[in-house]
Amino acid sequence: MRKIILSVISTLVVIGLLIGGLLLYVRGEGFSAREQPSWMERTMAQNARKIATPSGAKALMNPRQQQTAEMLAEADEHFVEHCGICHGIDGRGDTLIGKNLYPRVPDMSQPDTQQLSDGELYYIISNGIRLTGMPAWRFEDKPEAIWDLVSMIRRLPKLSPEELERLRKAAREAGGELSEQAGEPEKKEIGESPKKGETKPKHTHIHKH
Repeated sequence: MRKIILSVISTLVVIGLLIGGLLLYVRGEGFSAREQPSWMERTMAQNARKIATPSGAKALMNPRQQQTAEMLAEADEHFVEHCGICHGIDGRGDTLIGKNLYPRVPDMSQPDTQQLSDGELYYIISNGIRLTGMPAWRFEDKPEAIWDLVSMIRRLPKLSPEELERLRKAAREAGGELSEQAGEPEKKEIGESPKKGETKPKHTHIHKH
C-alpha cells in the first residue's frame, strides 16, 4: 500500500513539474505562432489526429475507391479550391498560411498522414480538429465528395506530371494565392491553337445547400 501511495505522489509531482515548466515557458515566450513548435508540441499535434478519431470511424472503408476520370477531375478541383490555400495544391503544406499556422500544416504526402486509415481521413475532413487550423467540412460537402478527397490524398505521394499540371491548371483558374502557387503556364508556340478541353471547366464538385 505504501508503494502505491509513493507511486501516486511521484506521478503527481512529475505532472506538477511539467505543468509548472509549461507555465514558465508560456510566461516567458507567450503563445506566438511565429516560433517553431517544440518536439513535445509536434508530437501532440501528430497524435491529435489519431486521438480525435473515434475507434468506430477508424474502421470505415472508402466506398468510392474505384475512381472514374470524372470523379478524379472533380476531386482535384475540390482539393485545390477547398484545401490548396493551406495544404498547397500538391498537399505538402508549403504555402503562406500553411507555414504560419501553429501547429504547422502537415505534408500529407508523408507517412504521418498516409498511415492514417481511410476512415480516419474521412472523419478528420468531416469534423476537423480542435485547437488547430483544420476546419470541419461535413456541413459544406456531401459524404461522397469527402470520400473522393480521401482517394485524392492517397494519390499525393505519387502524383504524375500530368496530375500535377491538372492541379496547377485548376489553381490558375481559381486565381489569387492559388494561382501564385501554380506559377505561369507553359507558353504555346506562335500560331498554336488551344488544345481541346483547355477552356475553364464548370464548377462540378458536390456541396450541401
